[in-house]
Amino acid sequence: MDEEIQFYLNDAEESMGKAVTHVSVEMARIRAGKASPAMLDSLKVDYYGSPTPLSQVANVSAPDARSLHIKPWEKNMVGEIVKAIRNSDLGLNPMSDADGVRLNIPPMTEERRRDLVKQAKNESEAGKVRVRAIRKDVNEALRKLQKDGASEDAVKDAEAKVQKYTDAHIVEVDKLLTKKEAEIMTV
Repeated sequence: MDEEIQFYLNDAEESMGKAVTHVSVEMARIRAGKASPAMLDSLKVDYYGSPTPLSQVANVSAPDARSLHIKPWEKNMVGEIVKAIRNSDLGLNPMSDADGVRLNIPPMTEERRRDLVKQAKNESEAGKVRVRAIRKDVNEALRKLQKDGASEDAVKDAEAKVQKYTDAHIVEVDKLLTKKEAEIMTV
């Protein structure tokens, strides 16, 4: 029974870590005033009839804090990339040049910054909900083990550890949010 309890504890910690990593990835996608290639991670380009992630057809770089440069591996993709950016909800105006596409990132308005902070808070809350759902699932599994013969003390200790993991991962999510808020609100 102790092995099963340890299995659930390890699974809980790993799953909660993945939830925090997911929040981190989602936070990176939220624009924070300066140009970042991660801003275009969700962009799909029509590549010979199939929607393909931009990162698979071009190299994206940030030559400075206010612009991005997209250099496609095939010259004929420039038009498709421009079309994909114009049709996206990024609100950016692409300009094609000799070897690719340039994007100038305009400074954000105060209202846009508040919207992005709201978006970051929503991501953070979703991450916390995922962590709590993992805690609930693991605790239910532990109680089931208790019904199947595990000692009550071992299950109570395991539940306490799960709560400790939960608290620690929620603190990590809060730190990610605080950092992202500061990043967004810095002019």
